[in-house]
Amino acid sequence: MARAEPGAVGVISKLFRILEAIQNSPFGLKLKPISETSGVHKSTAHRLLKHLERDGYLIRTEAGAYLIGPKFSPLSARANHRATLQALARPILWDLWRSTGETVNLGALDQGTLLYIDVMESPHEFRLASRIGTRRSLHSTAMGKALAAFLPKEQREGSLSMIQFQPLTPKTIGNLVQFRQELDNVRKLGYAVDDEETTLGARCVGAPVLGSDRAVVAAISVSGPVTRISSSQIPALAAAVMNAAGAISVALGCTQPDARDLGFQVSFGTN
Repeated sequence: MARAEPGAVGVISKLFRILEAIQNSPFGLKLKPISETSGVHKSTAHRLLKHLERDGYLIRTEAGAYLIGPKFSPLSARANHRATLQALARPILWDLWRSTGETVNLGALDQGTLLYIDVMESPHEFRLASRIGTRRSLHSTAMGKALAAFLPKEQREGSLSMIQFQPLTPKTIGNLVQFRQELDNVRKLGYAVDDEETTLGARCVGAPVLGSDRAVVAAISVSGPVTRISSSQIPALAAAVMNAAGAISVALGCTQPDARDLGFQVSFGTN
């Protein structure tokens, strides 16, 4: 059996020390603390980090911190997947924010509810915005509907059983039968709409984000007042939201990010 060259073993050791340092920091590390924690010289660490980032094993946030990337995330139970998702989604969400001028949201399923994990507020004086960390019921929000519609059947049924159909406005979906019908429509269209169902005078359009295994991992949405988001504008806004959701899905390693194809499989119970 051929023995590994000492130099190669040294490089591998440095790679693992760098990865361990990043993995043990939930919100990522910048170059200097990576070098200090791993014991790898700063210039060597920088070179290795760039290689790992280029190949998708690490991602670099806007602040310059390195996080475990989509290629490594499934292998690491300790990786902060939401931080990775947020970092990958952020530049795409900024583009959506700039093109729409409305509030852009990123959310995920958490304990049967929608959890807001990133919010970019509209620059308009009159705007809609939820705080990061806010939880809402799946049945009244566009992101919640998008998540519920594309969950695998067993997980979807578990989430539906937890919903209390409390009316937030006169337009809020009031029971499970209506919600199932709504989810069927979401799967056909590939996007969901909150038409004054959470807040009177507010509309929101959302779409699912898929991971590398094509399972829904998050949702994004654009929200604004009905005075700026009319019913006639929903199709164009939905196209922009679905394109952004697809781009985030690709960044997460999904090779076929069109949720409408997945919706066909989910509706027939094959996913």
